[in-house]
Amino acid sequence: VQLQASGGGLVQPGGSLRVSCVASGFTLGYYAIGWFRQAPGEEREGISCISSSDGSTYYVDSVKGRFTISIDNAKNTVYLQMNSLRPEDTAVYYCAGYYGVGVVLTQSSYDYWGQGTLVTVSS
Repeated sequence: VQLQASGGGLVQPGGSLRVSCVASGFTLGYYAIGWFRQAPGEEREGISCISSSDGSTYYVDSVKGRFTISIDNAKNTVYLQMNSLRPEDTAVYYCAGYYGVGVVLTQSSYDYWGQGTLVTVSS
């Protein structure tokens, strides 16, 4: 069971970026996938999650309206489209998964974690 995050990079303020999380060793059906991020010197925080069973989503206020989480079950991949990026969005972004319904961002609920991908928002 593995989650592989990719797609990070350098982007200017106001720009867009899409990060991906590919699941291998299991299918996403009946799993929830969350995106977390950790800025330098900060605690890791959950920002969004999606349930593969019913497509329900959740966003924290700081990214609501700017980020969109989506799932492609055929590709076993979850995406996080990030628009209107700000310097404070700079962080290592991680994806994680747990088996079950619902959408929660409690880190202890997540069983599987991918490695991070760095997103830097700077001019």
